[in-house]
Amino acid sequence: MNEFIDITVNGINHSVACTKTDSLLEILRDQLDLLGAKEGCGYGECGACTVIMNGQAVTACTVRGKAKLDGSEIKTIEGLADGDGNLHPLQTAFIEAGAIQCGFCTCGFIMRLYSFFEEQPNASRDEILNAMSKNLCRCTGYEAIWEAVIQYQQQLLTR
Repeated sequence: MNEFIDITVNGINHSVACTKTDSLLEILRDQLDLLGAKEGCGYGECGACTVIMNGQAVTACTVRGKAKLDGSEIKTIEGLADGDGNLHPLQTAFIEAGAIQCGFCTCGFIMRLYSFFEEQPNASRDEILNAMSKNLCRCTGYEAIWEAVIQYQQQLLTR
């Protein structure tokens, strides 16, 4: 049975239909037409659907139902750019480092790392690698992603 929930996505309030089995990923993609988060595994293992929910990185495919979603504040990759359409510096770093090969995992990586660096801009190499381990990439071999991360962290630390 559908019920309506209120969520805020990228600063915009929405009232959307939701059953107790609907995932946040389904709502974002099917009802709000936000296609940045991808369904890679459907079990939260690959990280391709990572978004920020109430300030924390989550896999959108695993967050289900009214009880968890109603009143939530969500940020997706579509909401990272500023109001003038300028990409977030982390997005730019990914592009400049060539860390976007097929692009399937890119949005999930960026959202997880964005959330991580909001809390830990001075993170150590091991802490960054641990955060990155929650997302999978089948194309880049992670070297270009690592280069983007280092470039972005250097920008954070020189501000």
